[in-house]
Amino acid sequence: MVKSSGLYVGDLNCQLTHGPSGKVIETDAPVDNQGRGLAFSPTDLTAAALASCMVTTMAIAARNRLGFDLNGTRWEVTKEMSTDAPRRIAKLTVHIWLPFPSAKDPDGVLERAAKGCPVHKSLSPDVKQELVLHWQ
Repeated sequence: MVKSSGLYVGDLNCQLTHGPSGKVIETDAPVDNQGRGLAFSPTDLTAAALASCMVTTMAIAARNRLGFDLNGTRWEVTKEMSTDAPRRIAKLTVHIWLPFPSAKDPDGVLERAAKGCPVHKSLSPDVKQELVLHWQ
């Protein structure tokens, strides 16, 4: 079990503290929802969590099953919000750039690992998820 805590500091801004490490991050409401957009919004954090979870899970699979490290792998995630009520995440598109050719993973271990990450599995099926792998 991992605990975190938060503090609402006003003007639609929150401070979040990760219990085990004490690290603090902030959230801010997005400009299109009455905020200033000065930090990740809560839904931005969801999008970022998906992408980082996918790459972390891929790195575990690469290390344990394929025998190499994913150093230099980068990603970008795009979040699309629904246009109808209730306001929610409608689609998350994750692009991952791998610094090696696809021949290094001929059986698709990394893609399966990404799609098996806990955040991917925890999101509602109503959230469309797209994964695009870019190989060197």
